[in-house]
Amino acid sequence: MKRRSFIAGAASTALTIGRAVAGPASERLYSNPLRAPDDVKDFVLEGEARIDFDTGRMRLRNARPATDGQASNFVYWCPEVFPDNVEFRWNFWPLEEPGLCILFFAAQGLLGSEYSSLFDKRLKSRAGIYDQYTQSDISALQMAYFRRRWPSERAFHLCNLRRAPGFEMLAQGADPLPDVTDAALPYRICLQKRPTGVDFFINDLPIISWRGGGKGWPAAGNVGFRQMAPLVAAYSDFEVYRLA
Repeated sequence: MKRRSFIAGAASTALTIGRAVAGPASERLYSNPLRAPDDVKDFVLEGEARIDFDTGRMRLRNARPATDGQASNFVYWCPEVFPDNVEFRWNFWPLEEPGLCILFFAAQGLLGSEYSSLFDKRLKSRAGIYDQYTQSDISALQMAYFRRRWPSERAFHLCNLRRAPGFEMLAQGADPLPDVTDAALPYRICLQKRPTGVDFFINDLPIISWRGGGKGWPAAGNVGFRQMAPLVAAYSDFEVYRLA
């Protein structure tokens, strides 16, 4: 049996995360343990990164020094296109800081007024530089968490929900994640994307609940893991569920 699976119509146990804020997840659409190279053989890396599974989970670090600025950062895309009204879940371990994590989601290409595949060859090239994702030909949402790159971020921990193209801030919430020296367990991250908004949880704790949506609101699309140098972090058990 393949370690990765993309499941259509499979039943699963409803998750309790976020039940008080939004309805539970129902069917599992995708499951990837992120524990061996074969699990990410179809993932798409933009920028330069060192990826290993020495700890039994996917460990990501930048291949270029932080002194290279934005050129040192990267995005690692899951190749699957996920529909709207879904819940993303993954385990997260912060290992070395400073740095920053972002999940891009509902990401599509923009060719004029038309949406396209995120990997359409007609789109501008991308190599992990932030403006290539926020000021270019991509429509996406992003959740920034474990924001420890700059002194101001380390002094006051926040999660940010933004929308691209542009740098539009939609919502902020307090980040409960400890610094690396105090991080003891993997943290279960949960992000719910609906036609009407976004809910974000860490270990069941509600962090952001934003409502808006409407015309032009991103819907289906890809998911990408982004890190800013020199952060080292690990991930496992990435799952996607359709929301009830």
